[in-house]
Amino acid sequence: MPKEPKGYWIAHVDVRDPERYKDYVATAKPAFEKFGARFLARGGEWEGLEGTGRGRNVVIEFPSLQAAHDCYNSPEYQAAKAIRNTVADADMVLVEGAE
Repeated sequence: MPKEPKGYWIAHVDVRDPERYKDYVATAKPAFEKFGARFLARGGEWEGLEGTGRGRNVVIEFPSLQAAHDCYNSPEYQAAKAIRNTVADADMVLVEGAE
């Protein structure tokens, strides 16, 4: 039986209020733990090659695309998202990993 591909969140974020953004991170943590999230990139230096970039780039790996989807839609993450929407602008996609 083939192994299910992993799922990824890829987010590009401009943080407007770094102190309140910490509240988003703390509120999101239980959702990430519940759904097996593993951070591959979180902030750090970056170089824009094409298109418009944002100040913070995040890549989060999940055990499956379904887990990535379920985490995003969970009540735990939606509470965090409500905070994030007041302190940051973000572009985010869910991506199925290669097998």
